[in-house]
Amino acid sequence: MTVITEAELREMWQGGRGTIAPLPRDARFTPSAKDFINQWGITITFEDEIAPPSAAENTAGAPVWDKPGAFPVQLTGDVPVCSVCGQPLTRKPEHLSQIDAGHFAPKTSPRFFFRGKMDTLHAQVLLATAQARRFNFPGLAAQLETLAAYCREITSAEYHGRTVSPLTLEGKTESEIHDVTHHPQKHLGIEHIVPGSNDPEILLVLNLLRAQSREAELTAAHTFTDADGQPTRPDLIQALNRFSSAVYYLELLFAAGKFPWQAPGGITSSK
Repeated sequence: MTVITEAELREMWQGGRGTIAPLPRDARFTPSAKDFINQWGITITFEDEIAPPSAAENTAGAPVWDKPGAFPVQLTGDVPVCSVCGQPLTRKPEHLSQIDAGHFAPKTSPRFFFRGKMDTLHAQVLLATAQARRFNFPGLAAQLETLAAYCREITSAEYHGRTVSPLTLEGKTESEIHDVTHHPQKHLGIEHIVPGSNDPEILLVLNLLRAQSREAELTAAHTFTDADGQPTRPDLIQALNRFSSAVYYLELLFAAGKFPWQAPGGITSSK
């Protein structure tokens, strides 16, 4: 078995300038090495392992993360250790929770607060999806399903210490969505919107979702910024920024009549 130390990883990584080559399949990491990987979101690969790139697509043409949620999560590997005392834990104490595959940590950890925000955001997306179906906007519901999957992608990337995959929605990249949300007149023929109490309820649901995604972004910034003010997980912060842009993008599409209403009998018409 090959044991990789934090010092060895630092030498290979060189502050992000180097490339960590595939490691032996039997490689194991010291606790400090695991912390280093998680802190900097380093992707580790192993020899003879074919790992799909973060932007890879599945056979249906959608990103690999755009799939239904699954439970339970199957974990393998060494017994997790306590992040405070460093001792292996075969049974979780009530005041600790599993912060990654290798460690338990006190429930007061800011990372658990971040996960709570993500859990709330995910729940709100699911509720918005159900409401879109109730109001007979199946096209909108389909796009919200994708955003629910992306919530799970963000949470998975944070837990496993890997880089978040880029967001795509309706076949559009993050940069394309960003352009539409900054220039709606150019792309959709409408001005920026400011939702009001007389607007359709589903638009207000989307606006609430956008606000909650901004809260999650701020929580990520607070959680993953070091004492010097430098982000330790800029990919998570950016992913949530793009997520809120995607929700506003859906608001704009709805306001522009791009999601046709479907009557109970299957007849569709413009909003």
